[in-house]
Amino acid sequence: MKFYIVIPAHNEAEFIGKTLKSLSEQTLKPDKIVVVDDQSSDNTAEVVKNFAEKFPFISLGSTTSSEAHLPGSKVINAFNFGLGQLDGEFDIICKFDADLIFPENYLETIKKHFEEDPKVGMAGGFCHLEKNGNWKLESLTDKDHIRGALKAYRKACFEDIGGLKPSMGWDTVDELLAQYNGWKIKTDPSLAVKHLRPTGLTYNKAAKWKQGEAFYKLRYGWFITGIASVKLAMKKGDLKLALDYMNGFRRAKASKMPFLVGKKEGAFIRRLRYKKMLSKIF
Repeated sequence: MKFYIVIPAHNEAEFIGKTLKSLSEQTLKPDKIVVVDDQSSDNTAEVVKNFAEKFPFISLGSTTSSEAHLPGSKVINAFNFGLGQLDGEFDIICKFDADLIFPENYLETIKKHFEEDPKVGMAGGFCHLEKNGNWKLESLTDKDHIRGALKAYRKACFEDIGGLKPSMGWDTVDELLAQYNGWKIKTDPSLAVKHLRPTGLTYNKAAKWKQGEAFYKLRYGWFITGIASVKLAMKKGDLKLALDYMNGFRRAKASKMPFLVGKKEGAFIRRLRYKKMLSKIF
């Protein structure tokens, strides 16, 4: 089972070396890693080149995208550029962030999940943040969701969902479309990945509006968006964020932004969301 990894990186010189070190020390070595330096102004590229000299499966690519550090489009455009640098001979394609430290058995365990159940289309562990010397779960999402920082896709699943969408919400729509196409999502709590920087630390107001835009593009509708906005704001410890998300939804609806999913897919997604809500109530 061949593992290919694409790592988008923008000004990650402080962290990318730790990420690559942890991947180079895996009990199951990746077949290829491409780090995409996306317009960095620090020495990210130099750090990656040093690793590439030591490990033949690591390479560096460079691309230029928007200066704005907005979630979604920038990182996926960089990922898609890196994907284009690879051949299509992989079995598993991974999109990893450049500020993670993986346990040494991470890829080996992910491989086992894919081998044990041929209907598993995506698999991943969980991000943890350091607090007072202890690494604790970064609980921004439910336990059945794989964070965008550490996605691993079976090739057939990746093709079924049409790859990754360059838009905020890409790391939710991928799982929803996977389920729409009959694939399972496998999360493994035993795989604790160290996340060296809190999610969204550099995001601005426009980025927060984009969360609401993502809810709109997923065809959630007002009710599900309201529930999702409050839930996410509570997890981030700032209820005022819910207003940003709802405002983003309103702006997207008013401007008639294009959806990320079709009508049938949207209906499936809403049923899935309502089913999940009811399961928590009863």
